[in-house]
Amino acid sequence: MTRLISENESAILADWVQFLATRESRLSPQEGRAQATDFLHTLGQAVASGGISDINAANFAEVRDLLAGVSRTRAIQGFSPSETAIFVFSLKQALFDRARASIKDPREAADIVWAFSDLLDRLGLFTIESFQKTRDELIERQRQEIEELSTPVVKLWDGIVALPLIGTLDSARTQVVMQNLLETIVQTGAEIAILDITGVPTVDTLVAQHLLKTVSAARLMGADCIISGIRPQIAQTIVQLGVELNVISKATLADALALALRRTGRTIEKARRTSKALGDDTTEKRD
Repeated sequence: MTRLISENESAILADWVQFLATRESRLSPQEGRAQATDFLHTLGQAVASGGISDINAANFAEVRDLLAGVSRTRAIQGFSPSETAIFVFSLKQALFDRARASIKDPREAADIVWAFSDLLDRLGLFTIESFQKTRDELIERQRQEIEELSTPVVKLWDGIVALPLIGTLDSARTQVVMQNLLETIVQTGAEIAILDITGVPTVDTLVAQHLLKTVSAARLMGADCIISGIRPQIAQTIVQLGVELNVISKATLADALALALRRTGRTIEKARRTSKALGDDTTEKRD
């Protein structure tokens, strides 16, 4: 097995690279050849230095590292799992052709081909697992970034902040909401926090509990809370569930802001439209 790669490495590499060129259109020929060269050379060293029964053995450490790097790069570049796995599985054909051409004994050739086929199957599965792990990490990071972007705390006035909530509230997102709100309360010294749930599609017992946790945390930081955006359907649901919010609520964010301003000793008055302000000439012209 060791001799098959060491004595035919150039020929195997040429056949393999030619096959990859027809299947990996996203990679440049130079990049595809470089990855294939590194993998085949590293695989040959691993096979020569120990057995092939366990790819988790020490002699396959460099092979695993190389495949993990290839998988991670391709996951970030947007490759599919099959496009990534074909990098390993496609080596079978090149090894099979070279074994058939260089080994005269059919049984020996069959045994070697079978052993390499089994080895490449296990390495291919390792590649897919590494690829999926990277994809899961990317998805989780993107989910966290979206959660942070979808829970902005807005300063409406001195001492008044608002947190517009959009989408479903689960335990993980509630933690992000609570953290962002509390940090903003500390930074701005806000006295009142408005939780606007206009963008929350439904409110069940679990969502209500998450809201109450956020309200309680804000109160511990010295800020009172007002919930706005409660639609008639949500109000009926809360009543039917028998949930006690124990917090002042308003139908709209405008109503909540008006209440918050009154609580902080401010009033809003409509400015009078005067003739001078409008720039009108009210003087009667005479001949």
